[in-house]
Amino acid sequence: MESFEELLEISTRIHGHVCPGQVLGVRLSMLGLKEIGLDDPKGKDRKELYVIVEIDRCATDAIQSVTGCSIGKRTLYWQDNGIMAATFVHLGSGEAVRIVALEESRELSKKYCDHILDKHQRQLEAYKIMPEHELFRVERVVVDIPKENLPGKPMRRVQCQLCGDWVQDSRDVVLEGKIACRNCTGNGYFRKIISN
Repeated sequence: MESFEELLEISTRIHGHVCPGQVLGVRLSMLGLKEIGLDDPKGKDRKELYVIVEIDRCATDAIQSVTGCSIGKRTLYWQDNGIMAATFVHLGSGEAVRIVALEESRELSKKYCDHILDKHQRQLEAYKIMPEHELFRVERVVVDIPKENLPGKPMRRVQCQLCGDWVQDSRDVVLEGKIACRNCTGNGYFRKIISN
């Protein structure tokens, strides 16, 4: 695997700017991979890794750039918990770790870079050098990944009997005896505009 500096450079290029979240995401990913025994996530280990991210912030872009996992490859899953955390799963062994960024690391950054007055810049520089145990909590976990969320071809495709859209991987719902998509059951993210 590339060095921290190389991975941060790649992540910054993909994300568009360097920030404390990028530093945390790169370090969190490196730690997660080490904890489950994978060292080549974009190469020989690419089919062994599954990552669940719990936040849609800067660190998630870093996690994606370091691991090579993505939503499109079905190797990155977003569990919207609003927590700066990610779980790394070794699909072969089932070993998994959940790594949480510690909130107290923000304040601890003063211990390492007290000469930097700007909080954002101080955290960015301190997170590069702080020990892992001051940045993260590592938890050994068991993850039961539903078969329909795993990488690979769709397990099942059905047509919504209300709107006609095709629904994959058991995301359909039965509504009054009919197969329906989530949008038709009122669980969509949009409302249709009916024009005259």
